[in-house]
Amino acid sequence: MKKIIQTQNAPKAIGPYSQATETNGMLFISGQLPINPKTGEMPKDVKAQTKQSLENTKHILEAAGMTMENVVKVTVLLHNIEDFAAMNEIYAEYFTENPPARAAYEVANLPKGALVEIESIAAK
Repeated sequence: MKKIIQTQNAPKAIGPYSQATETNGMLFISGQLPINPKTGEMPKDVKAQTKQSLENTKHILEAAGMTMENVVKVTVLLHNIEDFAAMNEIYAEYFTENPPARAAYEVANLPKGALVEIESIAAK
């Protein structure tokens, strides 16, 4: 049985999906765009966008009773793979010890013109 996880501290879904679903101790977090949930705005540069996407992720984890330490797998989608180092610099601030497995890809476009989108899987 799945449980829908939702928080006002992360942006609302922009389509027919949930912020996250939990089942059997696993939390599947939908891709987080770098949208500030209070203003609806996105920062302009990839570092600030990475920070906002990870803050959104952190708030969803908190709503499920978890922390960033529970994250076991991350997928990072970048509009430009040349932003990898800048993204990685901010990403490293959120996963300081025992970082999760990760993949990063360049994609042609992201929703709302974002430079980064981050999805995660966590486990209790």
